[in-house]
Amino acid sequence: MKQFTNRYIFIFSAVMVIVVAALLSLAATLLQPAKERNLEIEKKRNMLESINVPTTRENTEELYDKYIAESFVLNSGGELVTGVDAFTVVIKNEQKKPLEEQFLPVFRAEPADGEKVIIIPVEGKGLWGPIYGYVSLKSDMNTIYGVNFDHKGETPGLGAEINTTPFESQFHGKKLFENDSFISVQVLKGGALESDPHGVDAISGGTITSNGLQSMIFDCLQKYKGYLLKNRI
Repeated sequence: MKQFTNRYIFIFSAVMVIVVAALLSLAATLLQPAKERNLEIEKKRNMLESINVPTTRENTEELYDKYIAESFVLNSGGELVTGVDAFTVVIKNEQKKPLEEQFLPVFRAEPADGEKVIIIPVEGKGLWGPIYGYVSLKSDMNTIYGVNFDHKGETPGLGAEINTTPFESQFHGKKLFENDSFISVQVLKGGALESDPHGVDAISGGTITSNGLQSMIFDCLQKYKGYLLKNRI
């Protein structure tokens, strides 16, 4: 009798595991399109916020079609790559490749103020995980028009401050180049001078995240140096 009971428990447990696994797999399959859709909308919202266009979930698609004029992909030499959709390029995956094999996406936008800008995606490492975002540049290919940063798990009140308006707004008008030398933006602990064309204030108590963000901007944007220099006005 005891042996029968043990066998019944084992069979029942095995069946339940199989049923639950099947239900979870089915749920994941059914929810995958919605998940991908949410990621697409979030990506478009972040891009729009980098050119200072506020959005809601409901109007993101409309505003994206209105303000994002075109997209294209470059190689590390600044040459156009055909047959690749810039929107589908995953920066994290590209960073695993040798530089000469990487696809570098660019999005061209025309905000309401008439400025013609390009938007470049960036991704790097913070204190607790990935940090990422978009940097938009004016038509001189040197002056930052706007930025949008986000993170996976930085500390609230510290590293997570990269995703706040007071921090992001410091980047407006900062320069990437001095003549033909790529300087990028310096995130300075202790504060940056208002007259510093490359400096912004670091996050108080968020040194590692600040350093990671500085490295992210430099490492990602310097790959576009050839293209930016060739198209400066």
